[in-house]
Amino acid sequence: MIRHAQERDLPEILEIYNEAIIHTTTVYECNPRTLEDRLEWYREKQKIDFPVIVYEENSKVLGFATFSQFGTLSGFKFTVKDSVYVHKQHRCNYVGTKLLKELIEIANKSNYATMIAEIDDGNESSKIMHEKVGFKNAGIIRKAGYKFGMWLDLAVYQYELKGFKVPGG
Repeated sequence: MIRHAQERDLPEILEIYNEAIIHTTTVYECNPRTLEDRLEWYREKQKIDFPVIVYEENSKVLGFATFSQFGTLSGFKFTVKDSVYVHKQHRCNYVGTKLLKELIEIANKSNYATMIAEIDDGNESSKIMHEKVGFKNAGIIRKAGYKFGMWLDLAVYQYELKGFKVPGG
C-alpha cells in the first residue's frame, strides 16, 4: 500500500537513501545521511506541505517518494522535481512506478504545472519508468556531476501536470 510517511518510517527511508548514495549514481551525493538529517528533512517537508510517501508491504517500507521545489526563484513556484527511491531488493517490481504515479496525482491536486525528473543518464530503468508514465526527455546536461571518480551526465525529463494554467493561455 502507498501511504504518507510517518516519523517511524525514517530509519527505513534512511537505509534506502544511504544505499543509493553509497552504491549508485542515482543521487549525486557522496556522503551518507544521518537519522537526524532525515528527521530534519522530513519535518521541513511537512512544514512546507510537500508529500513524503512510502510503499509498504508486510509492514516493511519498500520505497519512498517526494517532490521538492524545482528552483528557488519565484517563477518556478509551479514546478516541482520528483525523487523516487526503492529498496535494492525491490527494484524493477513496479514499486517506483506506483510511487511516481501517486506523486503525479498529488502534484495535480496541488495546482502544479510541471514535474521535472533529473536522472543519471546511465540509469536506464529510471528513464524507462518515467517515460512509461508520460515524462518526456528534455535533454542531457553533460558532466553535471562527479562521483566514483568519474563525470556523470544528467538526463532531464519533464511531465506536464494538470495544475496551474495561465488565464487565456
